Amino acid sequence: MNTSDAQTSASQDSGPQAAGKPTEAGRRSSLHTLLRDPQAVISAGILLVIVLLGLLAPLLSGHGPNDSSLDAVNAAPGTEGYLLGGDKSGRDIFARLLNSVNTSVVSALIGAGIALTIGVTFGLIGGYFGRRVRGVTEWLFSLVMTFPGLLLLIVLLPVTDGDYRVTMMIFGVLLSPGIYRLVRNLVVGVSKELYVDAARVSGLPDRRILRRHVLSVVRGPIVIAAAFLAGSSISVQSGLAFLGIGSNEVASFGSMIADGFTNLYEEPLQFLWPSLFLGVMTASLVLLGNALRDALEGGRPKASGVAGARTRPAPAVPGTTDAGATGTASGLLVVEDLTIAYPTPTGESKEVVSKVSLSLEAGETLGLVGESGSGKTQTAFATLGVLPPEATITRGSIRLDGRELLGLAEAELRKVRGTSIAYVPQEPMSNLDPSFTVGSQLVEGVRAATALSRSEARERVLALLQRVGIPDPGRTFDSYPHQISGGMAQRVLIAGAVASRPLLLIADEPTTALDVTVQAEILDLLRDLQKDLNMTVLLVTHNFGVVADICDRIAVMRQGEIVETGPAEELLVQPSHPYTQMLLGSILDEGTVRTDAPADVLVSDGGIPVGTETS
Repeated sequence: MNTSDAQTSASQDSGPQAAGKPTEAGRRSSLHTLLRDPQAVISAGILLVIVLLGLLAPLLSGHGPNDSSLDAVNAAPGTEGYLLGGDKSGRDIFARLLNSVNTSVVSALIGAGIALTIGVTFGLIGGYFGRRVRGVTEWLFSLVMTFPGLLLLIVLLPVTDGDYRVTMMIFGVLLSPGIYRLVRNLVVGVSKELYVDAARVSGLPDRRILRRHVLSVVRGPIVIAAAFLAGSSISVQSGLAFLGIGSNEVASFGSMIADGFTNLYEEPLQFLWPSLFLGVMTASLVLLGNALRDALEGGRPKASGVAGARTRPAPAVPGTTDAGATGTASGLLVVEDLTIAYPTPTGESKEVVSKVSLSLEAGETLGLVGESGSGKTQTAFATLGVLPPEATITRGSIRLDGRELLGLAEAELRKVRGTSIAYVPQEPMSNLDPSFTVGSQLVEGVRAATALSRSEARERVLALLQRVGIPDPGRTFDSYPHQISGGMAQRVLIAGAVASRPLLLIADEPTTALDVTVQAEILDLLRDLQKDLNMTVLLVTHNFGVVADICDRIAVMRQGEIVETGPAEELLVQPSHPYTQMLLGSILDEGTVRTDAPADVLVSDGGIPVGTETS
């Protein structure tokens, strides 16, 4: 296929959705969405007015919150110098309301701030990392939840010396288990997404993955929870003040409501004003939180039906291995005696990969072939170091360019992934984060694997997008994943994989999710890049047509074991193992295909045109 044909096919592959520039909806900011939401504008406006009134209290009132005068006892509203009148102690109700706003704002900031800081931080850690870390965080926060909250705040009054700010700090700690569990549950789900795995394989550190790819997805529920936390902090501080717990020198809605309650039958307005302010503040916080949550979730582009939301178990570093033996096999990638086991419900271990050994020379392409469940993907994941937490490598060795990979710490594996090893996944759409543009994700991966600046990384990405046959790299760079087709997305992922010129490229069913014509283009692209960069390619597939087209050698897996290995031409023509013969025999041929269709367009189930030699 020449360059012009490839670009023409790529242009057709981009589809109508990718024909134009990124839509305004994809780029619309959350702030713009908020400004168009009446609920957000009204609630935010009310909160802003109330907070400004509190900040301007010294200018708006000529009295201090604790200044009292016998002439102002139960003074009527509108009395000279007393806009809302005086309470039973002769204090200015308006001045106390404004200062109570300040007390409530400080309480909300302290209580919600501490709860969010502790809960979100440990929720991200507990949800993202393995069971041991999650077990420790679960135990700590379960312990905190056993404390009786309000009773503890009352008991600790001598320690806090009546300072509501210290009380709110303690209350923030008591609130943190709720936000921890919310974030943890959300992160557990998000961490199983394939685009998170793709970010790890590209070499991004965990802190960047958590901040960019995980936190950005779970932020909506966190925002609405923050609004409730702020409202709870205000309510608890007011409730304690209503009970008379705390300093009498601090103006608070709670203490004003308590004073108004004792004077309810004589001056009911003294009870109404603080109750009204308190209710409006808490209600506005909740409404604003809902609006902000909707803006953050709705303004974020989603992959609207392009690819299914398939997930798999969360990745982790392989377990403790028994890979001390060095073996005698040579090659760029050497896998020896690899055995992977998973626990069963009965407590025993079941081997899904057993004594697998294979090697790849520099510049060679090996096809790892087998039916679903044969263990080929598990072997690839073990090489990448992204097996799920429950997997255990009981023995074996995986060496890349002479370096043992099994047993490496996550920090060391990150230096290998994305630089020495690259990965092309099976489902391209699920491996791109819908929250960010294609270009920003590729630039992030390039900068994680190299020392390039942002502008240099952008130039390299644009050049690679053009190299992989994308006709308009600039438009694709600025597009979101849902604005490009599956074939274009696969080209994007291939560009990202080869950006750091890796020694080994692991391609896991790279053409399965694509139609036949696009499959051929992707295979041509992989072949050209492999020759240009002298990469070693491990191709995981069940499609013998793909193997015949691109592979130098083939390794056939069955039930976790390698049953046959050999040069592609020899193995396809004269397979020796019965299982290989069965796989090749299952490919449709002339005798099983409808005879009324043109012979030159018939394609077998394995992807090999009928009537052609597999060699």
